[in-house]
Amino acid sequence: MTLQFSGIIIAICTFLIIGLFHPLVIKTEYYFGTKYWWVFLAVGILMILLSLCIADVILSSIAGVTGASLLWSIGELFAQKHRVEKGWFPMNPKRSVEYRSINSGFEKDNHIEAESERLSE
Repeated sequence: MTLQFSGIIIAICTFLIIGLFHPLVIKTEYYFGTKYWWVFLAVGILMILLSLCIADVILSSIAGVTGASLLWSIGELFAQKHRVEKGWFPMNPKRSVEYRSINSGFEKDNHIEAESERLSE
């Protein structure tokens, strides 16, 4: 009986690729915001198409997983922006105008309530 390592190699590579994209999304959002989401889309589609052309099962799987991870990262990039707005991750001070504060809506409501109370007196 010979051992087949293809499955475990693909599993390890998938784990590493997903682990690589987590900090990549965080850093991309921090330094560039969400404006380069289309790069994730274009490269993701290219990687998936490339996976269709590769005969080797392991390399084809790695290309496909990378493409799928790139496409998944588009949603994570926008979700990361919301996490920053909630204060769960640090905001890039050079791009602070691109974020809306979650608390700004409450402050606005409090200001409106205070103004309406002042007018009703």
